[in-house]
Amino acid sequence: MILTPKHQKMLDDLLDACRKHLPAVNEDLITKAFKFALEAHKNDLRASGEPYFSHPYDVSLIVAREFPLDDVTVVSSLLHDVVEDTDFNLELLTREFGTEVAEIVDGVTKISGLFRGQEITQAENYRKMLLSMVRDVRVILVKFADRLHNMRTLEFVNPEKQRRIASETLDIYAPFANRFGLGRVKWELEDLSFKYLNKEAYEEIAKKIKSKRKEREAYIKKFTEPIIEKLKEYSLNFDISGRPKHLYSIYRKMVRRNKPFEEIYDLFAIRIILDTPNSNDCFTTLGIVNQMYMPVADRFKDYISIPKTNNYQSIHTTVVGPEGRLVEVQIRTQKMHEVAEKGVAAHWKYKENKTASEKDMEGWVNWIRDIFENASKEDGRKDLLESFKLNLYNDEIYIFTPKGDLRRLPAKSTPVDYAFEIHSKVGYHCIGAKVNGKIVPLDTMLHSGDQVEIITSKNQHPNKNWIKFVASHKAKSEIRKWLNKEEEDIINSGKELWEKKIKKLKLSFNIQDVFKLALSLKYENQKYFYRAIAEGKVNLDEVLSATKDKDKKDRESPVLEFENFANIARNDIGGVLVEGKVDGILYSYAKCCNPIPGDPVVGYITIGEGIKIHRKTCNNLLRMSNKEGNKLIAVNWPGSDSSYFVSGVTVMGEDSPGILNEISHTIVAYQNTNIKSINISTINSTFEGSVTLYVKDIEHLNRIIDRLKKVKGVFSVERFESN
Repeated sequence: MILTPKHQKMLDDLLDACRKHLPAVNEDLITKAFKFALEAHKNDLRASGEPYFSHPYDVSLIVAREFPLDDVTVVSSLLHDVVEDTDFNLELLTREFGTEVAEIVDGVTKISGLFRGQEITQAENYRKMLLSMVRDVRVILVKFADRLHNMRTLEFVNPEKQRRIASETLDIYAPFANRFGLGRVKWELEDLSFKYLNKEAYEEIAKKIKSKRKEREAYIKKFTEPIIEKLKEYSLNFDISGRPKHLYSIYRKMVRRNKPFEEIYDLFAIRIILDTPNSNDCFTTLGIVNQMYMPVADRFKDYISIPKTNNYQSIHTTVVGPEGRLVEVQIRTQKMHEVAEKGVAAHWKYKENKTASEKDMEGWVNWIRDIFENASKEDGRKDLLESFKLNLYNDEIYIFTPKGDLRRLPAKSTPVDYAFEIHSKVGYHCIGAKVNGKIVPLDTMLHSGDQVEIITSKNQHPNKNWIKFVASHKAKSEIRKWLNKEEEDIINSGKELWEKKIKKLKLSFNIQDVFKLALSLKYENQKYFYRAIAEGKVNLDEVLSATKDKDKKDRESPVLEFENFANIARNDIGGVLVEGKVDGILYSYAKCCNPIPGDPVVGYITIGEGIKIHRKTCNNLLRMSNKEGNKLIAVNWPGSDSSYFVSGVTVMGEDSPGILNEISHTIVAYQNTNIKSINISTINSTFEGSVTLYVKDIEHLNRIIDRLKKVKGVFSVERFESN
């Protein structure tokens, strides 16, 4: 493939960025990926009207410049949309670029739409998908770069989509980036989201910041001059500057503190970055700052001695500057600054042994794995996502054990959170706690520096009130597990009683029968029904006696309905063709398999009843044909490629406003399918019904069934046929 001068320039710029920032570069592989992506996206355009290839290219530049891990990550970023948006598949990527690249691309593809959970209805599938996502940290970095570029170009999509993407970015991606130590990305994602979610406030704050710029620069210069002079006396190499204030951060403080811009922005901030490998120089610098200006006692944080979970290290202090104004000061080394800005990517850079580095990077994703591996299988998708968000947003506190060991916990944690952090068994049997030597209630909020001791009892077990005040994911998950296990035991007990009773009465109930019975008795589902049985709230003899006749009638009803439907479908298509003829031949449809148009059929010659039409898969037919194969005769349904036949589906689901319209629209939207009739009836909060429609063939019908299964609230769609 010969590149145009424009594309050759783009490739040269990318390779230059890779040479500058990456430890090693396979230029041939990057060039191959560049050309492959260019070809794959050649017919696609972005919302801005630009060629689509500009997106993966810009994403690869972000990866090379801002997340410089390795050339495999750059190659994966060039190819990250190929599987999702083009006809090329993972097998081809594996052959052309190797398993490593293909797995990263696959991971990035899976994340798309993940937090909206568009087609993920089961928590177990949701958990598996997130675990596959975090198997390789490079998957997450490519996705961050992808989201960052989409946010930078969000102006070209419609306002509704702007708000949806911005909201998702602010809720998930920005705090997610923070947990990976990507400070610079976090701030930019937040400010860009703020711009589209509250444009008026964004522009007002930006305008006020600009108007005060000169005044602030003058004050920072006045504040830093004596510090600079003193630092030079100590022969320290440093960079000192005003720390950039981010618009969303200012806005959030204004809302949280209920104060105007002038009071929030009056707090000045500077950053001192030392060009030294020695962290002790940071404390020397802190001493110099405190000599120059009075420190505010309760505004000091030492993240060097105790780093944050995302490996962030820095000293934070606040001092009283000239004119009595408060100034925030951050002090860190150059290495610490890179980790603060680039997180996991900087961590990779500073590891000489890359194999050890890869193992060490496990720590960056273990907190995610912990959420989804330890979550109860009974947890719904909503609970999983809430736990995930909870862990994204939480600040940390530092708690000491009785022996003086340090434990990190989310802010607002209680002794119960601490107990589960020590061990699940300690949490299960926690009956009391001592904080700094004094016995306190279990819902007491802990603070950094507290020393906590847990009191346990074998007779103590979690109760549902604990869920209301615990703050950590681990505690919430373990408590839910215990409560779910307790609930499960009660439900199983009720189910056993039910099964023994219907067995004794020689009755038969399938899952749908039990579900309908539970609803008729005002229980939400079978589990609530079984629980009520176990708790003695249901008299099974009365229930089964009252419903016995009704059940019998209900069981006969579908057969009659099906016979009516089958007659309509068979008459509509004009019967069957026997050996290519339809007139003058006596035939009827076998009751054992009830064939309807669309089924592969065959005729069986009987004595006195003419030809019986069977499905080719009918067990009775197979048994008879083994004995008398010469009695079979070729039969088919009349029609051509352009003809349609009547078929039907049964639908069950959760009743909601507009569900009938949604079902109808879903059917008609596929190849303009024509509906012959539709009948829906509701029982309490559920509906069931049948739809007869004209389809071209079985494949046509199966596609419609697949589409109906995706309608929100529908939990069962089957072809209309006899049992």
